[in-house]
Amino acid sequence: MLKGKNAVITGARRGIGRATAECFAKYGANIWACARKPDEAFEQDMAELAREYGVWIKPVYFDLTDSAELTAAVKRILAEKLPVDVLVNNAGITFDRTLFMTPITKMKEIFEIDFFAQISLMQSLGKYMLRKRSGSIINVTSVTGLDYSPGRLAYGASKAAMIWATRSCAKELAPYGIRVNAIAPGLVDTEILLNHREESIKEILEQAPLKRKGEPAEIAEAIAFLASDRASYITGEILVADGGNL
Repeated sequence: MLKGKNAVITGARRGIGRATAECFAKYGANIWACARKPDEAFEQDMAELAREYGVWIKPVYFDLTDSAELTAAVKRILAEKLPVDVLVNNAGITFDRTLFMTPITKMKEIFEIDFFAQISLMQSLGKYMLRKRSGSIINVTSVTGLDYSPGRLAYGASKAAMIWATRSCAKELAPYGIRVNAIAPGLVDTEILLNHREESIKEILEQAPLKRKGEPAEIAEAIAFLASDRASYITGEILVADGGNL
């Protein structure tokens, strides 16, 4: 499905990003696996995936809040003179507080990572895709950006902004053969759940028709579909994957 394609995946160390790296490798994609800090265990993990599936996976390290590091990382990727076919904007952080408990400094931090850094990567790698007039960008957002939940102001607002940007950029880039889509997961079994209260998780599961959490691999499969040529007529789509809750 992705054989021969080269993909940049952020937040590849764990959770949905790690599952996406494995899924892409399984389908034959080569990967620049992005993480914040050098990590021997991460490099060994990626090397094992590369051997198992017969692809190359190259770790790339940068802090999304550091524009100089981000720019340098993009330069390293492009310096390899290989086509960048796919960008998966997955890395992000969450913060759950009410309006009066959300410092503006925290709001800015969330937007810096969950919105501005994603846009910067879209700009940098999107320009390269423009030259070859093809590419696929998938932004990992959240149902929180669609359902206006109380108590999630910073995170929900950043994800809503990313959803708007996805649809806007899809229209801008379509004439150049670049597709831009997003996936909006619901409750997925990752470390982010540690930020949720047990009561909140139980309530969400009771309301979801499928009555369970999603698995990172399930979200990764949806991302792989959007990245592939099987989705060649899909752009500007926000694919909700939340067990039917929304």
